[in-house]
Amino acid sequence: MRKPFFVFVALMIALAIWLVTLQSPLLWAYVFIGPILVLGMYDAIQTKRAVLRNFPILGHGRYLMEMIRPEMNQYFIESDTDGRPFSRDLRSVVYQRAKKALDTLPFGTQHDVYAVGYEWINHSLLAVKADHEQPRVLVGASKCRQPYSASLLNISAMSYGALSNNAVEAMGLGAQEGGFAHNTGEGGVSPHHLAGGADLIWQVGTGYFGCRKPDGTFDPDKFKACASQAAIKMIELKLSQGAKPGHGGILPAAKVTEEISKIRGVPMGHDVNSPPAHSSFSTPQGLLEFVTDLRELSGGKPVGIKLCVGSRSEFMSLCKAMVKTGMHPDFITVDGGEGGTGAAPLEFSNSLGMPLSEGLAYVHNCLTGFRLRHKIRIIAAGKIITGFHMVRAMALGADICYSARGMMMAIGCIQARRCNSNDCPVGVATQRPGLVIGLHVQDKRHRVANFHESTVESFMEILGAAGLRKPSELEPSHVMRRVSNTETMTFEEIFNFIEPGSLLYDPVPEGYEDAWFRSTPDSFA
Repeated sequence: MRKPFFVFVALMIALAIWLVTLQSPLLWAYVFIGPILVLGMYDAIQTKRAVLRNFPILGHGRYLMEMIRPEMNQYFIESDTDGRPFSRDLRSVVYQRAKKALDTLPFGTQHDVYAVGYEWINHSLLAVKADHEQPRVLVGASKCRQPYSASLLNISAMSYGALSNNAVEAMGLGAQEGGFAHNTGEGGVSPHHLAGGADLIWQVGTGYFGCRKPDGTFDPDKFKACASQAAIKMIELKLSQGAKPGHGGILPAAKVTEEISKIRGVPMGHDVNSPPAHSSFSTPQGLLEFVTDLRELSGGKPVGIKLCVGSRSEFMSLCKAMVKTGMHPDFITVDGGEGGTGAAPLEFSNSLGMPLSEGLAYVHNCLTGFRLRHKIRIIAAGKIITGFHMVRAMALGADICYSARGMMMAIGCIQARRCNSNDCPVGVATQRPGLVIGLHVQDKRHRVANFHESTVESFMEILGAAGLRKPSELEPSHVMRRVSNTETMTFEEIFNFIEPGSLLYDPVPEGYEDAWFRSTPDSFA
């Protein structure tokens, strides 16, 4: 039980017993109302819990319910990045790591290790001590005048507008403190992103917010002016998003403030719906030319693309265009169909887009098959919260990981699922000043940095347990999945990893024939 609330209850009981002997109605009123007012004032000024800052006294009901719920409810069934059942309260893990609290687990695994879909990494009898110096990955070494050395884990794309100004600033300050990057999301670069002092990855979506003309098309002059800022280290061109691929972003009118209207270049009083596709290109070569233009306009900074894999032949068409033209992005962010969002139609969230594991393996294989993999970094996005999630993504080909949910939980998200209504009770996903104030920036910034540090440290410890000293030694054969009650397979066996250069000539590897024959470097169709 939380100490202030415990002390309050104890005092109430003691004073009530004492007043029984006095029989004074006035004193009864003072004793019962006074402590409640004192507790309410304490709740309003404390900085640790946004629920209590926004809802003094009443907010204690939430923590009381958490305290008295059955112990087994602490481990609820969620789904991991591929939809397979998995038992563990991930929120508790994030909160504990963000607060530098005890995050070990009693009574062993909470998984059913014999359930189909259970995954694990094989340990080694020659385990090594984890290197606590966090490694970094250089992006843009082959084509950029200003390559960027990135952390293994960074903040995924979340726009100012979808998130509050306090949430954006807390994440930015945490990223600056921990030495990792903060993706702006497609809503443009805001003063709140810059206030944190973090390395920024500027995401440019189909709405071209922050670099758009009045008609909504791309404005190269505005882009150049923004991209030249020292804080911006990379540019990410968003083609599609895992939570709503082929739909475009959504910002409800209730969240469009005057500041957001100015930053995005959109009118107030209307929902802001990004187009489903870009207006600046329509072919694979056109996309690569646009990426090349952005790299030049930015002063030689790394430029990549973000997509949720859909049509396999479309991505292969892009790879063929890279081979034909010699142009390529510096990185590719692969988002899974299970990716998160504050607002999306149910059908798009649940039924569109390739899951992250399959998408990562396919992108990695295509780039390998066309001998492009050594030139392009892969970033994984889609429900990456723990060190093992990072292991799984990197075993499938990722170099770097993004986390959105984990970072939101680190600053106090309680999964109230009010992101799309502007009523987030903890001030994370709302523009209502009375709720935003509950999120205390200086307290939460440290939690973001703590969560990042602990998660990457966990990832490195897992590598050490497997006998590996660095991420580049991690192979698909290290990770196992139960595929039936009596059979397990390695990722190498499940995802059919192919040989370098094997997609440059006919015959192509089994399973890639249809996409290979349907694809052309001149068209996505």
